[in-house]
Amino acid sequence: MGIVVLSSNYLVQFPINYFGLNEILTYGAFSYPIAFLITDLANRSYGKLLARQIVYLGFLIGIIFTLLFSTDFADLISVRIAIGSGVAFITAQLLDIQIFDRLRKKKEWFVAPLTSSLIGSTVDTFLFFSISFYATGVPWVTLSLGDLAVKILVAIIMLIPFRMLLKIIKPIKV
Repeated sequence: MGIVVLSSNYLVQFPINYFGLNEILTYGAFSYPIAFLITDLANRSYGKLLARQIVYLGFLIGIIFTLLFSTDFADLISVRIAIGSGVAFITAQLLDIQIFDRLRKKKEWFVAPLTSSLIGSTVDTFLFFSISFYATGVPWVTLSLGDLAVKILVAIIMLIPFRMLLKIIKPIKV
C-alpha cells in the first residue's frame, strides 16, 4: 500500500504529454486505483478492522516515504501534494472500507468493490487535486476530471484481479 501511495504521489507530478492529454491526465491515475484493490481484498477476506489497519500502515509508510523522497520543501506544490495525498488517501480509503462493508453481503460479488472504489476514487480525486493545486496555475479541475475518468476505467478493470485473487486469498479463521 505504501508503495502504491508513494509511486502515485510521484507520478501525479507528470502530465501525459501525448495526444493533447497534458491538460487532463497525469501518470498517477494509473497506479492509484491499486490501493482500492488492496483495501477491498483485505476487507472481503479479513474484515474491515484489518482493512483499516492496512490503510493506516499504508498511510504512515506513504507519508514518510513521500516526505523523505519526493517532497521538495522549497517547492510549495510539492509540499501541497504531500498534504493533499495524505488527506485524500486516508479519507477516501476509510470511506471505501465503510461502503464496502455495508455492501459486501449483496448477492452480486462485484457490487461492493465497484461501488466503494468509484465513490472512494471520486472523493480522493477531488480532495487531492483541490488541496494540491488550487490557485497554483495548474489546471487542476481538468486534470482531476481526466484523472477520475482513468480511475473509473481502472476500477472496472480491477474487478478481474479482485475476483481472481479472492479465490487465492484465504480468510483467517479467528
